[in-house]
Amino acid sequence: MRRLPHGACLALLLLISLASPAHADRERAEEEADTSGGSDGGGGIQAGAGRPSEARITFTPAAQSSEGALTAPHWSPPACYYAPLRTPAEMESYWEDTLERYTSPPHVPEDIASLWDSHDQFLVGFPDYNLEHQGEGAFWGVVRNEDYPPAERLSCERRTFWVDFSDPPPVEELAIQTDGLAELAWEQTRVPDTEVSLNPEGTQKVNLPTWVWLDSVQFEPVTVRAELDGYGIWAETTATPTELHLQPGSDARTFPASGRCALAGGSVGQPWSPGRSGEDPPCGVQYHRATHNTGPHQLQATLTWDVTWTDHAGNGGDLPEGSVATTVDITVEEVQTIVR
Repeated sequence: MRRLPHGACLALLLLISLASPAHADRERAEEEADTSGGSDGGGGIQAGAGRPSEARITFTPAAQSSEGALTAPHWSPPACYYAPLRTPAEMESYWEDTLERYTSPPHVPEDIASLWDSHDQFLVGFPDYNLEHQGEGAFWGVVRNEDYPPAERLSCERRTFWVDFSDPPPVEELAIQTDGLAELAWEQTRVPDTEVSLNPEGTQKVNLPTWVWLDSVQFEPVTVRAELDGYGIWAETTATPTELHLQPGSDARTFPASGRCALAGGSVGQPWSPGRSGEDPPCGVQYHRATHNTGPHQLQATLTWDVTWTDHAGNGGDLPEGSVATTVDITVEEVQTIVR
């Protein structure tokens, strides 16, 4: 197993900040560096919900937006971690672009000299950018999640190190492992919108049950794989829907009483049919107040998804369950009677 020395941390955007008239302090400069994606010779920005990542991690399928993203009240992905970022050729290109852009006026001579010094220190650890090892490994560095406040996402120090494709991820705190890949796949998971069907359709009647169900197409498991490019290391998550939670948003009775409609027979709830008049719905709601004076009731329907993971080596386990909610405006009117 070949291990090359750790490289020096880069200070490019810190130097740029110090060259400005404001002379921002170090913490401010580091925050600016991390949010602009190029401060450590291999650093980048972690993909928060719907954001692209500079890390060499392939998601299949990759999330295209935040639509359908799972939420969990007591869990969130890591604030920062170390992952593969650049090949030798990409590192060479990075440095060439950096030196071209920042080693001439208006940048002050002291900062230009410091940048050249950082570059030279990097080459001490990695002569010629490791170009002779192109195709054999990648430079790793810190990846930060923009969704976290600076104090948390800056908790990982800047460093750059090399890992061969034939080696496992380094066994050190915050270096990405397959359980971390599983967490990132959880974050990339997108599920169908929770679109409930109602009977009666449209306006409901006071004290008459409304049947609620979900189309069975929404109950297919959703799988996402996160893989470290070139390493053959991956983790895969599978999200499976389990129950629908109804919150009427007003004085109402829910069916069942808990408001939690379990998955049964590949679907949640059942469509109403003429032969079932007078029955309580297996999943539904019964409003006790009309809406003509208050505006529509807001029925919230939250679909819960259990999430498990496995990896290339057969390891696996459970991840926090996630949910996706939708809100439906419900108009309820009094039952009209005719007095003869």
